[in-house]
Amino acid sequence: MTTPSQHLQTALDALDAAFAPLSETPFTVGGCTSCYTGADLEALAGPVHGVPDELVPSVAAEVADHWDDFAALYRRMTPRIVRLLVTGRLHVDHGLVASRLLAAGWQDWPAPERRALERVWGAWWRSTLHAYPAVDSVTAVLEAVSVSTGSLAPWLAVWAGTRTEAADRHLDDALDEWLVEWGIADLRLGFYDELPAGPELVSWLLSLEAGRIGAAQLFEVERIAYC
Repeated sequence: MTTPSQHLQTALDALDAAFAPLSETPFTVGGCTSCYTGADLEALAGPVHGVPDELVPSVAAEVADHWDDFAALYRRMTPRIVRLLVTGRLHVDHGLVASRLLAAGWQDWPAPERRALERVWGAWWRSTLHAYPAVDSVTAVLEAVSVSTGSLAPWLAVWAGTRTEAADRHLDDALDEWLVEWGIADLRLGFYDELPAGPELVSWLLSLEAGRIGAAQLFEVERIAYC
């Protein structure tokens, strides 16, 4: 039986394959020479697999106006960025990566690339819900997948349907984070607060089966919902 972590590895390999023609195509990179050396730009112009690991986070986080063609560069680097992100080695805010993917217009990329990325997101989410502790916090992973796709609903549906001890422990941790000073009421996700999340999360939490949320946390959720 294939485990969720094995599904994730398969999805990451499929992402590499989907982007392989783009990754190997000669590419010209122009960028801010105050922030990036000629050697950096040369490395980014070469095969994507040859870009040093330490350079990938800079590309993942950098503002668009530091590049002559931000969208093209981000698209080309996506397999490297995403692999490091989901394996906990990117060390860039998850919401920022999601916001950068939106800015790069990933939902308009060719269908094989879009589908490959969506497959990684699904496998990453399920892998997170089946492991405790996971590589990243459940709230960070949820932010990345929901902001980049523009919707919380499908990810919350998967969580509701995942009846594992790991998924419930993640839920407990998430509530500890969301309920601080009633922060969930006005919660927005994404580096630029692109995705309003609070009301939808509160409604979802109240819809969960009895016993999924502890009494004290449920009391706080209900207070937020009805006050």
